[in-house]
Amino acid sequence: MVGSFEVMGAYADEYRRSMEDPTGFWAEQAAAIDWVTPPERVLDDARAPLYSWFPDAELNTCVNAVDRHVAAGRGDQIAVIHDSAITGEVQKVTYRELQDRVARFAGALAALGVAKGDRVVVYLPMITEAVIAMLACARLGAVHSVVFGGFAAPELAARLDDARPKVIVTASCGLEAAKVLPYLPIVHAAIDVAVEEPEAVVVLQRPQLRADLGRLDVDWEDAVAHAAPAEPVPVQATDPLYILYTSGTTGRPKGVVRDNGGHAVALAYSMRAVYDVRPGEVWWTASDVGWVVGHSYIVYAPLLIGATTVVYEGKPVGTPDAGAFWRVVERHRVVALFTAPTALRAIRKEDPEAELLARSDTSTLRTLFMAGERLDPDTYAWASEKLGVPVVDHWWQTETGWPVSANLRGLEPMPIKPGSSTVPVPGYGVRIVDDRGTEAEAGAEGAVVISLPMPPGTLATLWGDDQRFIDSYLSTFDGYYLTGDGGYIDSDGYLFVMGRTDDVMNVAGHRLSTGSMEAVIASHPAVAECAVIGVADPLKGQVPRALVVLKAGVAIDPDTLCDEVVARVRDTIGAVAALREVVVVQGLPKTRSGKILRRSMRALAEGRNEAVPSTIEDPAVLESLRGTLSP
Repeated sequence: MVGSFEVMGAYADEYRRSMEDPTGFWAEQAAAIDWVTPPERVLDDARAPLYSWFPDAELNTCVNAVDRHVAAGRGDQIAVIHDSAITGEVQKVTYRELQDRVARFAGALAALGVAKGDRVVVYLPMITEAVIAMLACARLGAVHSVVFGGFAAPELAARLDDARPKVIVTASCGLEAAKVLPYLPIVHAAIDVAVEEPEAVVVLQRPQLRADLGRLDVDWEDAVAHAAPAEPVPVQATDPLYILYTSGTTGRPKGVVRDNGGHAVALAYSMRAVYDVRPGEVWWTASDVGWVVGHSYIVYAPLLIGATTVVYEGKPVGTPDAGAFWRVVERHRVVALFTAPTALRAIRKEDPEAELLARSDTSTLRTLFMAGERLDPDTYAWASEKLGVPVVDHWWQTETGWPVSANLRGLEPMPIKPGSSTVPVPGYGVRIVDDRGTEAEAGAEGAVVISLPMPPGTLATLWGDDQRFIDSYLSTFDGYYLTGDGGYIDSDGYLFVMGRTDDVMNVAGHRLSTGSMEAVIASHPAVAECAVIGVADPLKGQVPRALVVLKAGVAIDPDTLCDEVVARVRDTIGAVAALREVVVVQGLPKTRSGKILRRSMRALAEGRNEAVPSTIEDPAVLESLRGTLSP
């Protein structure tokens, strides 16, 4: 059963086993992992609703991702391909070379005092060294926290304050089209405002910009040259592998904690069952290591099964053009590509007839996987027609770490329905519930929830705050994890995820809090109050629009205000926020209790007719925005 609906076949058998006998099912999947101490216990529910998987087992994730493939005689296979659309360079690293480079950098970190349980913040662009740094932490049993290179100093500082890293690993610069982006000044600025400073900052000097090193800075190459290779450190399966901060809150960031054992088991299972990728095949996830997609499917999952992963530096269009994706597929013989709908929309905009696609040999490509935001039917139809391969939408979150619902290509390929992420993946008890927690009928919309315990690989807790984890995710509906998304399940058991139920925007696959932007905008001396809404955009899925009410008696040119607000958001949050439009309004629609009616404003902005809430304080305020917000 999926929800309340019967689904037949191999998928149904496996899904039913995962729900009826989760310990037996996941014990079987754990056989794909090399353990130092194999698990005898599979699930620990003593602290429910905080569950843990394989509590008595020991392993090392780096060994499973690298060393065991070398030991199995596959050291000469390519592990990582770094392809830079900006520099035009392609570098290939075998599993044996990766093992050596990871062990040596782990030795460099150990020489700086990094040990099991210590945190290391990684602030790097899309280069091979980002993979090496993450694996080196895993080798030592240290906990890495990768921060997306597009974040500004205040965002980085907030993560430093929460994780309290012993070491930061960064580069002299990142590259974006024709621009060179200095990284070290951002790191130094973040350290200056952080509560405490790290013991060292390891800096990889890139040829495009060599940085002047400061008091805490250590040159990457010098550190490696003087270090002895580090041996892998066994850790408990329940020990943290990494912290990844979500962008969905203001104040103290939410640090999602991923364990070692359940993470390895789940990701290895997903590569077989969901993605149908085998050892030795080339897999490409066109994302960034700073996001969960990069953690799971650029770095860990493909390496855990012994596949070859492509690390791509650049964007789908402009670096150099809309045919770049297809040339990468041809050049490296990629069998499966995973990207966000935004990338396909950008490519379609530049090359609507797919003429550039026709010039490339993409015959090796079996499947195009899409996630990070809802795949709109038009983009799905275009990609399906032009590529001639299955285009598979699937859905998951930073918190879950791997797909919640998908068309399981390796288990039982299913008919594709546009707008649907297909069916729940084995291990996930997905339900749709109303406000009272009652399960909805087929086709009825409600909150998407997941029954507890969730499967291995999902978040274990929030860093340093179990109670916040419970309050944020596990307390709304008893026995369920609250995803924060709304949707429905149809009569065939297919899940349709319709969007966020909170005030988090999805800009080009990146979840961004409206509240964090509003806090920055409100700091402008001319702004009395403000609201940020995410409105539909044909390229990025959603883009932010800021509505501001000026302080009484303040006169400021609207264009000047827009420029100053956009600059503040960019400097504080980063260019990833993508704020471009700031509109001055006379007032914001609110409920009687003072809550701003963002949903109603989004409806106006998207041209939808939606009933005015009965709780609104002054309907005329909302009506006055109709002309301003209408598309």
